[in-house]
Amino acid sequence: MKSNADLIDEFCTTLWLEEGLAKATLQAYRSDLQQLGDWLDDKFGEGLLQASGEHIRNQVHDLLELKPSSLNRKLSSYKRFYLWLNTSKQRDDNPCTQLQSAKRGLRIPKTLNEQQVLDLLKAPDLSNAAGQRDKAMLEFMYASGLRVSELVNMPLRAVDLNVGAVKVLGKGNKERLVPMGEPARLAIQLYVQQARAELLKGKTSDFLFVTHLGRPMTRQGFWKNIKRLAVLVGIGTPVSPHVLRHAFATHLINHGADLRVVQLLLGHADIGTTQIYTHVAREELRSALETGHPLGRGKPGETS
Repeated sequence: MKSNADLIDEFCTTLWLEEGLAKATLQAYRSDLQQLGDWLDDKFGEGLLQASGEHIRNQVHDLLELKPSSLNRKLSSYKRFYLWLNTSKQRDDNPCTQLQSAKRGLRIPKTLNEQQVLDLLKAPDLSNAAGQRDKAMLEFMYASGLRVSELVNMPLRAVDLNVGAVKVLGKGNKERLVPMGEPARLAIQLYVQQARAELLKGKTSDFLFVTHLGRPMTRQGFWKNIKRLAVLVGIGTPVSPHVLRHAFATHLINHGADLRVVQLLLGHADIGTTQIYTHVAREELRSALETGHPLGRGKPGETS
């Protein structure tokens, strides 16, 4: 009869040969299965090959204090291993058929309130080319909800300032047409007509946004610029390009935008991804009620 170590080696080798999984992924499988094997041996004197459904459920019960993401990773390891044992005819059954994934807590993305965004949009110094570029990038991102990769890789030819829209090539090479508001259109127009040529210094570039070296703006460069401007206007919470994308979606929903419209603008394949912003909007409304309403919590003289 094969030992736990032999079974795990054979399983990981199969995954590597058939699916080309990364070393880190294979090591995670190996670690999870070794821990399960040691537990089975210690509790029941059984190996991985003999484990029953009750054994596996008892092990999962002992792991319930783990974070849902960590527990689900172990469950995935168990399920794949015993499915492999079944399909490779080393077991006639699968003890993991009744296992259910742990429910993940709702992860609310960080965002900015509308006043913070307005302060951030006013922060760039428009007396120089770099400031005009930063202003255009901030206005553009807040007006369109682009991913930072879509923003920095935006070709100049994709922007139609007459129509006030931009063609975006998103994930999976899916193209979408995204409108921009008048403030963003004017900021980009000012940048294109004045600052861009100054930054390029005679060089040419197919990219819309460039640095003083004439190269395309990078994700890291834009993140540093946002962080610097946020500090300048006194925004105490962490700010990143993705936070600005979250703000775009949240503020649209706050003002009554249809969820499917927001989905299209963001380029989400699944509306379930977009629905998280309805929770963000509710959290903002709850916070505003608690701090602004006479009966909200935390008011002077209130008793609890």
